[in-house]
Amino acid sequence: MLLVADLLVLVVALLHVYFLTLEMFLWQKPIGLRTFRNTPERARDTAVLAANQGLYNGFLAAGLIWAVFYQWPLSALHIKTFFLGCVVIAGIYGAYSVSRRIFFIQALPAIVALALLWIFR
Repeated sequence: MLLVADLLVLVVALLHVYFLTLEMFLWQKPIGLRTFRNTPERARDTAVLAANQGLYNGFLAAGLIWAVFYQWPLSALHIKTFFLGCVVIAGIYGAYSVSRRIFFIQALPAIVALALLWIFR
């Protein structure tokens, strides 16, 4: 069952790679405009901020991927816990400050992964 938990951690990481891509490279493209419900003008004005946000999502993804493949299981559990905790906090804050749907897209998968990790450790 730990394999299932690790697969979910990788899903969370891949979501953050997707967020990085949307925010850094597709922010002003049609898919970015639709996803974030932006106008072209607003997207242009906020592109640098979005790219910075995307970079942070990349750091979260990198940390989660590193943790899944880390050699020592106990340390890997702690690293996964840290990065998933960061994702949960970011998702909760995003839901509070931007849109409730961020909770379901970002925080909830991380909460489930975190719960499974600790249940099946």
